[in-house]
Amino acid sequence: MTQTRHGRRDYRAAMRDDEFWTTADRHLVRYGATWTPRIIERAEGSHVVDSEGRAILDFTSGQMSSILGHGHPAVVRTVSEQVASLDHLFSGMLSRPVVDLAARLSGTLPESLSKVLLLTTGAESNEAALKMAKLATGGYEVVSFDRSWHGMTSGAGSATFSAGRRGHGPPLPGNLVLPTPNAYRSPFRHPDGSHDWRTELEYGFAMVDQQSSGSLAACLVEPILSSGGIVELPEGYLARLQQLCRERGMLLVLDEAQTGLGRTGHLYAFERDGVVPDVLTLSKTLGAGLPVAAVVTTEEVERACHERGFLFFTTHVSDPLAASVALTVLDVIEQEGLVERAARVGAVLGERLADLMARHDVVGDVRGRGLLRGLELVTDKASKAPADELGRAVTAACLERGLHLNIVQLPGMGGVFRIAPPLTVAEDDLHRGVDILDAAIAELAGNSR
Repeated sequence: MTQTRHGRRDYRAAMRDDEFWTTADRHLVRYGATWTPRIIERAEGSHVVDSEGRAILDFTSGQMSSILGHGHPAVVRTVSEQVASLDHLFSGMLSRPVVDLAARLSGTLPESLSKVLLLTTGAESNEAALKMAKLATGGYEVVSFDRSWHGMTSGAGSATFSAGRRGHGPPLPGNLVLPTPNAYRSPFRHPDGSHDWRTELEYGFAMVDQQSSGSLAACLVEPILSSGGIVELPEGYLARLQQLCRERGMLLVLDEAQTGLGRTGHLYAFERDGVVPDVLTLSKTLGAGLPVAAVVTTEEVERACHERGFLFFTTHVSDPLAASVALTVLDVIEQEGLVERAARVGAVLGERLADLMARHDVVGDVRGRGLLRGLELVTDKASKAPADELGRAVTAACLERGLHLNIVQLPGMGGVFRIAPPLTVAEDDLHRGVDILDAAIAELAGNSR
């Protein structure tokens, strides 16, 4: 750090590592988990590089977003060119990239999903979707899973039940929960021990009906709950959920922030189930690491909202830079065959993780689809008791070996690793990452076979 000619310190000059952390402690608001103990200087492809020049394999794709890897040449080129020509406009102005994106995005979806609102973050897109659902239906009650995460803003945060509900004052009224259909931990079982998700879902809606004031508007869910522990909705669940919503005049809103744009081996996760939502929200993967989000809905819903005065006039709505980035992401996904690649490479990842479960007593479950996978640590397979301390230790050990993983440690769930490398990850890097995880578990648990 240097002194400027006016006596102020120049924080743009390189700091020593110890000074960096001291300055961070002094000036940064802590907004969640503790910082990863590395100063990241740059990123490229499937790796980030710290201040000591160590390359760290990124198995979270940044914040589960960088599906093309870091610094993809096509995205770099688009950002450079668009910033130089047209990046931001008054929110009432339109540019060609925005209209092009709306048409292109609609073209990747079922015909009924034809209306697009371009925004910047996932919370913002869910906020807009919930406002639209309330306007279109005339109701105000929102149903989501008890392990949900949809954002930290007012409406999205009120529909988030996995964390962040204490000490911030009352959430919005009318937010109700369904039990998360976690096949590994659900108490709803058939006589043979298999997961009875149908009874669980019917029970959940019976409870919703009991709590409701008769003003149900929307059911907001992820096809695979990520922050909830990589919980995949069973086949058939989404279709039955949609039926129950329609019986009550509710809109089905799918949050595909992390599952959209190819990660699950389908362009959109809902494609597996043959279900078309009333509203779809996209973020994270749509910008491949840059702040881009969208709400896509039907002409019927859009018309009803417009007639009833829908207002979502934000600073960066319909920004041309965001639209240009999203168009590039869609181009790269198509040109590089990344949906098909995610299915193929994801199957390899699934097999490697299944092998870990077979060989380690502390790996209780593996789940997920494509390149979005979860691995749950327990003290032993019989009890399924949470292994929180082991999860933290394995996370640290993996980082020391050059692998960054994120572990979800919600109360009563144990530690679930969220494994989501870029769709462009080299297969050698994929295997190396699993090898590091394998070695860390073996060293710390000591009960592998």
